[in-house]
Amino acid sequence: MQLQSSLYEKDFYLWIEQTVTSLQKKQFQDLDLDNLITELESMGKREKRELISRLFILIEHLLKLQYWETEKEDNARGWKNTVIEQRKQIEILFRESPSLKQFLPELLSTTYQDAREVFLRKSELSETTVPVESPFTLKTILDPNYFP
Repeated sequence: MQLQSSLYEKDFYLWIEQTVTSLQKKQFQDLDLDNLITELESMGKREKRELISRLFILIEHLLKLQYWETEKEDNARGWKNTVIEQRKQIEILFRESPSLKQFLPELLSTTYQDAREVFLRKSELSETTVPVESPFTLKTILDPNYFP
């Protein structure tokens, strides 16, 4: 066990290979359980962070389409393409990990606030231009046919 824990620190890839081999052979006594648990927890957090990141980019670009009139003529196509791509990537995430959908309602408010803040900095528009609460519902955010 000490050897496995040390291997985790020194050669992560080799640690993964040996952990997989031990699991395949059902040699559970050889597992570095503390680090294995840490890695599994980390994997779940990464999936959730990816959802947040994609939702953030999606909302930011919906805000651009909705409120940044001075730049819209030159940039709307690129913004729409980003919206399309982020929606597809979120759809793929949900296909691979459907349980992530349960986090959407709780993530919407915080992610909207973060995207709004960044959008306002980039656009240099007045804070009063963009509502404090999301003008978009989860349904419209994820709707492949919705563009403001």
